[in-house]
Amino acid sequence: MRKIKLVAIFIIAITVVYAQKQPKNVVFIIGDGMGIAHIYAGMVANGNQLQMERFKNLGFSKTYSSNNFTTDSGAGGTALACGVKTKNGMIGMTPDSVAAESILEVTEKNGLSTGMVTTCDMTHATPASFIAHQVSRKMTQEIAADFLKTDIDVFIGGGRKNFEKRDDNRNLTNELKAKNYNIAYTLDEVKKIKSGKLAGLLDDEHNPPMPERGDMLPDATMAALDILDNNKKGFFLMIEGSQIDWAAHNNDAGQIVKEVLDLDKTIGKVLDYAVKNKNTLVIVTADHETGGFTMPKGNMAKKEFTGAFSTKDHSGVLVPVFAFGPGAENFTGFMENTSFKNKLIKLLKLKN
Repeated sequence: MRKIKLVAIFIIAITVVYAQKQPKNVVFIIGDGMGIAHIYAGMVANGNQLQMERFKNLGFSKTYSSNNFTTDSGAGGTALACGVKTKNGMIGMTPDSVAAESILEVTEKNGLSTGMVTTCDMTHATPASFIAHQVSRKMTQEIAADFLKTDIDVFIGGGRKNFEKRDDNRNLTNELKAKNYNIAYTLDEVKKIKSGKLAGLLDDEHNPPMPERGDMLPDATMAALDILDNNKKGFFLMIEGSQIDWAAHNNDAGQIVKEVLDLDKTIGKVLDYAVKNKNTLVIVTADHETGGFTMPKGNMAKKEFTGAFSTKDHSGVLVPVFAFGPGAENFTGFMENTSFKNKLIKLLKLKN
């Protein structure tokens, strides 16, 4: 009888261990244009420490697109979101212009809550890749209209003009209200909304760069988590630190640091949530590297470095992947940027 009890306890223990490896929630964080040197620049300037050091599962993602060794954010975002390589400039579509379902759309279809938070226009390439299906990233008004074709629960960023000041005279915020969305135009308004659906359109175009936008990204992220956490089935949240890319395009190492540290602060808050929650998988990666950035000289004690760039455009190098929480071991080693969607479908046990 004692042996039977011991076996039963062992089986229960094994079951609990394996159950913990299946996440209920996923937070997918993208540092646009963020390579290893961008991260290390933030680390040096921050006294040799970052919240990202809390990740223990590390890997690399291959970023080439279907038609170019060096991807743009449209093809890069589509690979991460939809699991397909596509042509540069395309959004949520295969190279032959067939719509590809994103991981956000799959999770939504399975009854999970969904959300996006970004520091740029909501119709910009990376967030667009998770919700829209258009042949060109330049079709921002069409991308905005695609938001009405889903039931995404929360989206917070810029881009108000593509929803309200349109060539077709549609006012998409009125249409969102008809679908029971709360509309927020300021961060304070966002923070007051604790349940239901939320469209936070905080700027006419892109949000300001750091430090002008303050704690918009970490605060909007926590507001989104507060709402999404109401769903007992779980949620999928994409967060983008958009303007690391822009600083690197400008070959501005100082601004890279400001943008990386803003994203890192946000990552710290998400990791705190995941530690407390215990069933949340957190993934951090990039759609590509920008600037061919490196640091040939520096002084860690003085928190100083000299930045150097090989281009004002994207490069084709690998980008890092960080993972924390149940299932994090699936995101180590070298991987294609198309692999995230199917891994998450499997981990969340979704019907595709």
